[in-house]
Amino acid sequence: MKEFEYKELEKATENFSQSRLIGKGSHGCVYKGILEEGKNIVAIKKQSLGLQKIHDNSKLENEVSILSSLPENSFIVNFLGTSHHDSSSKNETFLIMEYLPNGTLYQMLHAKNNIIPNWPKRAQIAIQVAKAIQFLHQTKPNSIVHRDIKSANILFDSNWNAKLADLGLALRMKNDDQDESPSYSYSYNSVTRPAGTIGYLDPDYTKPSKLSTKNDVFSFGVLLFEIMSSRKAIDVSKSPVSIVDWATKLIKEGQSLEICDKRMHVPWYMEATIKNMLSIATRCVSPKKITRPTIEEIVMEMENVIIEPIKYPLWNILRGLTLLRRKRKRCRKNCCIITTNNVTKTCAQHEKKLLIREILADKVTE
Repeated sequence: MKEFEYKELEKATENFSQSRLIGKGSHGCVYKGILEEGKNIVAIKKQSLGLQKIHDNSKLENEVSILSSLPENSFIVNFLGTSHHDSSSKNETFLIMEYLPNGTLYQMLHAKNNIIPNWPKRAQIAIQVAKAIQFLHQTKPNSIVHRDIKSANILFDSNWNAKLADLGLALRMKNDDQDESPSYSYSYNSVTRPAGTIGYLDPDYTKPSKLSTKNDVFSFGVLLFEIMSSRKAIDVSKSPVSIVDWATKLIKEGQSLEICDKRMHVPWYMEATIKNMLSIATRCVSPKKITRPTIEEIVMEMENVIIEPIKYPLWNILRGLTLLRRKRKRCRKNCCIITTNNVTKTCAQHEKKLLIREILADKVTE
């Protein structure tokens, strides 16, 4: 882990100028830093003023501890090093991270005038976030629970690949069998007490002993609903205000496609994929923690029933062609015309050849 000079960071951020501020949260601010005469751009996380005043370095120190123990992973924002600044009035810790230039998933879904992501892109983002969570949950010797899975913590690199960021609330499990029968207890302090973001936070996570990888699974389910609908996790201007209450009600009523972002048309060949994603989201937000899938099961299901059809859309078209031909054949039997000379003719509608625009336009059902 590299230790950066504090003066180097001051220069890189123009003394932490507001013009270099690129992110802000309850635990810290993130600045864009330009090192080595513009050759290297980084993100620098500085402790919030509130935590500085009470001399609480626990959040950043916890994040350093977690990040420094992890190998590099393509789905997690890369950790580059730290810096420390000691003065008569305060002791500060800084995190230096990989700089991702294309903003957050929250901005992509909710900011005005942004390009609306298409359905294959939304599916790609979902699987990339799921794999990031899987990486944390499979860490040895004990799983890491992120505890703050949300759209504002999903960043995009220069190629628009999604990466999970902000491990300030992350905790390492003390027992990997926690999902069945917790047999340990955490001391209650500023790091281990239940934390997260309202709307994404698992309602079952009410005390430190209820920490579980299934807490992240619940948050991922909320995020999936948000990805598919472009509706905020909590929106007081709408009823119900919770995306979970709104989406699960529509699914129970058999109107799952009503959840989809109204700004983006849903083509028939994406309907099955979207319904599968919504089914996963519904199971993730189950009130019963034991019935929620593991992140490993989620990734496997997504790769099998979501990603493959998107990677090979020609298969969908060929499948549609076969089903449409069957549909016409059945229909042809019901609309034949028997002439007076006992000669069978077919109606004009079925004398035509199939056109590719019919295959693409028709919503084929088996």
